[in-house]
Order: sequence, then C-alpha cells, then structure tokens
Amino acid sequence: MLLTLNRPDRMNGWTPDLEAAYFDLLDAGAADPRIRVFVVTGAGRAFCAGADMGRLEALSSGAQKMTARSRPKTHPLSIRKPIVAAINGACAGIGLLEALCCDVRIASREAKFTTALVRRGLIAEHGLSWILPRVVGFADSVELLLSGRVLLGDEAERLRLVHRALAPEEVLPAALEYAHDLATNCSPAALAAIKWQAYRHVDGRLDEALRESEPLMHQAVASADFKEGVASFAERRPPHFAPLTGS
Repeated sequence: MLLTLNRPDRMNGWTPDLEAAYFDLLDAGAADPRIRVFVVTGAGRAFCAGADMGRLEALSSGAQKMTARSRPKTHPLSIRKPIVAAINGACAGIGLLEALCCDVRIASREAKFTTALVRRGLIAEHGLSWILPRVVGFADSVELLLSGRVLLGDEAERLRLVHRALAPEEVLPAALEYAHDLATNCSPAALAAIKWQAYRHVDGRLDEALRESEPLMHQAVASADFKEGVASFAERRPPHFAPLTGS
C-alpha cells in the first residue's frame, strides 16, 4: 500500500490533520488482510520538512496550544506490518522522526536530513531521543541532536540513518520493489512476530528475549506458513502465505 504525504506546496509540513489522515490509513491498512506492506513517501520535493511553519509560528505566539492526541507520534511503531520509507527529499524534525518510525528507509542521495529542533528552540520531542540512538548509536545521535546540522543522503547511509541512498529517480521504484519482495516471499505472520520481537527486545535482557521467543517459535513451527515455506522452497516455487489476521 503506497501512502503519500501530500502537501507539496508546504513541503509536506506536518499538521494535526496530516497526522490523523496518515495514522488512520495505517490503522485501516493494518486491519485489511489484503495489505501486507506499506510504502510511505512525500509529494513534490520533500518527504516531510518538519512541522508546518504556520503552526510553529502560531505556537510560538501563543495563538495555538499544544494538544494531547490519542495516538503518539511514534504510532507507526505499533503497526504490525512492515513500513518502508521512500525518502524523496527534505526530511527534518518531526519528518525525521516519522521516517525513523518506519522499519526500512530508502533515500535519495540529494535528500537533506536534520533534527532541526535545537535551531528552533525545541527539545528532542516525541521520542526522538529514544529512537535516534537505537538507529545510529549514542555518539552520533547526540551530535546530530545538539548541532541540528544538515546531512545529505550519502552521509545518512554511512551513519545507518537510512539503509540505502540512491539516485532520486531510483528511490520510489526501489522501495516498491523491496516492499513487493516482502509481500510476495515473506510470511505476514512471521513479519508481524519479528517486528514485535525487534522493538520489544531492543532494550531487554537476553534471557527475557529467549523466554518470550520460545512460544513464538513453537507456534511458528506448528503453523501452516511454516509448512508452506518449506514446501515452496523444496518445490522451487513462490510461497503462498495466508494473510495476517487478528489484532
């Protein structure tokens, strides 16, 4: 399922309405057995250049107030299906956070990345101080948060902020091809379990990971997907895995 942040005249600046629409589509796709993988990109020249400047000006003047919402900005992490970011351009502030909340990131070499927050008088908000060190490591994340400097796609790839940096015209096709491979060849149930394990165990202890993974392994071995995965490999044909069900 391809989702496009579609405010190109505002560099896809983040607003409450954009957030609600994006999260609603993720929730709907997560509940739809026909959807196996999401690809998220931006319209025009940006992926998401951060919070909409008009909203920032309103907040800074006191004309608007920050309001709590039912779903945190890190809501995509709770989606059981893989999310692939096709980062076509500027990716800053909350746009960077949302890219990091995707499981795989493929970016343009010309895309500009920045935490930006410190240069607007803001802190590392909405969980960025939690997720960034887990992606690039502590030392690099502190430097990026403190400086708010701009880096391009090639450096983002070297820091492992993104998985691949490509020519601009290759980004979306590569992301769609990657997503198609997951949707075609990977068990949706296994993908959901692995995504849960990865985020659940990143801060945990090994014994906890072993204890919680053991029953999942027994379920997997007893599943129809395991039988199909082995059979398709032995028969040298594409697998036919059942859609993901349940919540």
